[in-house]
Amino acid sequence: MAQARYQQQYWNNERQERMRLQNDRHDYNSDPYFYTAPNYRYNRDGQYYETNRYGANMLRQAVNYGYQQGFHAGQADRQDGWQSDPQNSYAYQDANYGYGGYYVAQDDYNYYFREGFSRGYQDGYGSRHQYGSYSSGKYTILGSILGSILDMQSLR
Repeated sequence: MAQARYQQQYWNNERQERMRLQNDRHDYNSDPYFYTAPNYRYNRDGQYYETNRYGANMLRQAVNYGYQQGFHAGQADRQDGWQSDPQNSYAYQDANYGYGGYYVAQDDYNYYFREGFSRGYQDGYGSRHQYGSYSSGKYTILGSILGSILDMQSLR
C-alpha cells in the first residue's frame, strides 16, 4: 500500500508539472539564460560536457529531486516488506521529475536524477541518512555527495 500511495503521489506531481510546463510556453529566443556561455564542465561516462550556471543548477536539481523521490520510494518498499529494487521503481525508470526542458539535455537530467534516486532509495530503504539529510520538511542530498556525483569543474 505504501508503494501505491507513493507512486500515485509521484504521478500527480508529475502531471501538475507537465501542465505547468505546457502553459509556460517557454521562448528560448528571449531567454538570456539559455544563451549564456558555458562556465562549467562535467564528466559523464568518460565524456566531458559543458554548461552554464543555469544548466549546472538544473543538474543539481536533478540529483536532489532524485534523492527525494528515491528516499520516498525506498521507504515505501521497506514499509511494504518488498525486496530492495530501486531500478524497478517507476520514478527511477521515468527520471523526468522536475525536468523542464531548459538548459541541459534530457539524457543528462535523467542520468543525474537516477544517481540521486539510487542514493535516496538506499537511505529510505535502510532508514538512515548516509547520503542526505532531512530539514524543513525536505530530503536533500549532502553537498559532498552532490559534488562527487556531478564533479563540476569551473572553466574560468
